[in-house]
Amino acid sequence: MYHSNSRRNFLKQTGVLSVSSILPLSVLPLDYKYKMGLQLFTIRDAMAKDPIGSIAYARKLGYEDGEIYGYDGENDTYYGIKSKEFSNRLDDLDFTISSGHYDFSSLFKGPKEKLQRYVDQCIIGSKNINSKYITWPWLAPEYRTIENFKVLTDKLNVIGEQVKNAGLQFAYHNHDFEFTDHNGEQGYTIILNNTDADLVKLQMDMYWVEHSSQKNIHSLIEENPGRYVMWHIKDMDKLTRDYSEMGNGSIDYKSILSTVDKNDLQYYYIEQGSNFAKNSMQSITDSASYFKKHLQRYL
Repeated sequence: MYHSNSRRNFLKQTGVLSVSSILPLSVLPLDYKYKMGLQLFTIRDAMAKDPIGSIAYARKLGYEDGEIYGYDGENDTYYGIKSKEFSNRLDDLDFTISSGHYDFSSLFKGPKEKLQRYVDQCIIGSKNINSKYITWPWLAPEYRTIENFKVLTDKLNVIGEQVKNAGLQFAYHNHDFEFTDHNGEQGYTIILNNTDADLVKLQMDMYWVEHSSQKNIHSLIEENPGRYVMWHIKDMDKLTRDYSEMGNGSIDYKSILSTVDKNDLQYYYIEQGSNFAKNSMQSITDSASYFKKHLQRYL
């Protein structure tokens, strides 16, 4: 989550602590409450070829934490690497994984026993990499009906209890389809009203909230205290409304991040799913540069 002693440790290691009293604050290293996070799905092409090298590159850009995807429960591997070995490699890079997106949607219509077994596998993998959150990332298009959203809330509560009993936490990640109107009903309202706030936390994708134009970021957070523990931060192309590198889009993150309630926030992740100006690795480079210069001060 956050690291309160990072500034002091940095000062000690660099020798600045002894002279900090004579240096103006503007030249001392800043201390941020939250680690700068990256949704690794952004660089999924690079991760498929060289997961450790790709994370090492991201680490050099200033990313300290990540959200993972692509867990193989049957083999207990991330990107083909056993979870415990993967954890060791992360430790070598001083890089943490605080959350993971897991493939629950493919089991939506399957037997409950199969889903329960998969959740148990996700718990093992998450614990092995010291990840706090297991996150349901999306619902496949064929299931996006009001009746299925009601089924979904039941599944979310059951998984949330299973995960909590294992000592971890569970969350749901939104897109824009949850805000689609179904004769006066919205899937997201059903999720908010019918899931147990202690069992099912929420990961707000700010891009998709803005893209839907149906909800307000500030209002959602203020009206649901204790729930929005994670954020996805990505920008929206000014013309196409597709993804964009941070700073090139239309979302006013300076205004949002400087004023939004952060009392419940534990982690955030910069993300760009596609539509790269050049390629995914250049995208995370450009987004990190802009974010550190203009937005990190608010977090």
